[in-house]
Amino acid sequence: MKIALIGATGFVGSKVLEELVSRDHQVTAIARNLEKITLENELITLKPADILNSSEVSEAVAGNDAVISAFNPGWTNPNIYKDSIEGYKSIQEGVKQSGIKRLLVVGGAGSLEVAPGVQLVDTPDFPAEYKAGASAARDYLNLIKTETELDWTFLSPAIEMHPGTSGVRKGVYRTGEDNPVFNEKGRSIISAEDLAVAIADEIEQSNFVKKRFTAAY
Repeated sequence: MKIALIGATGFVGSKVLEELVSRDHQVTAIARNLEKITLENELITLKPADILNSSEVSEAVAGNDAVISAFNPGWTNPNIYKDSIEGYKSIQEGVKQSGIKRLLVVGGAGSLEVAPGVQLVDTPDFPAEYKAGASAARDYLNLIKTETELDWTFLSPAIEMHPGTSGVRKGVYRTGEDNPVFNEKGRSIISAEDLAVAIADEIEQSNFVKKRFTAAY
């Protein structure tokens, strides 16, 4: 497949880039700072784009079969809520302008329901430093659910997915939809490498079109 990857330099995006190339997909790697991409492979084409400009997004992704968005304006960004919502919307509009139908958006775990009617982001122990970004992803999920033209998928990672969980690619995971997937120790956890496996699998298999899903061990 020919796949456009937005946010190819990020924590998740860089792992997705490696996974897609390992499966022999042609990847258009899109980022603001392309010099951060150190992986060299003839399957990779580098393209710069201002994600907040839907016309630039459309031009950058044009000609691909599908788009994966691992966009994140940065957890330390003081305007993360606003920039996240604007970026998500711009990517969605740019993909539509390009004529591509398939879009997978990597969102957050905050919108997963941990109890009936209770989302993770609204629980007392949710880290304050992540609340704005998680709230933006939750609000965007509600927006993309109204999208009718695109074959979209929204991915909520496991609750625990941070640098300390990475470095391991097991190649196995379990999926859920609106509720977290927990292991036998009561943890919802996955490495960035195996989240990338779940992302590549979904692009290839389209099991959750016009749905949200989550992946964890």
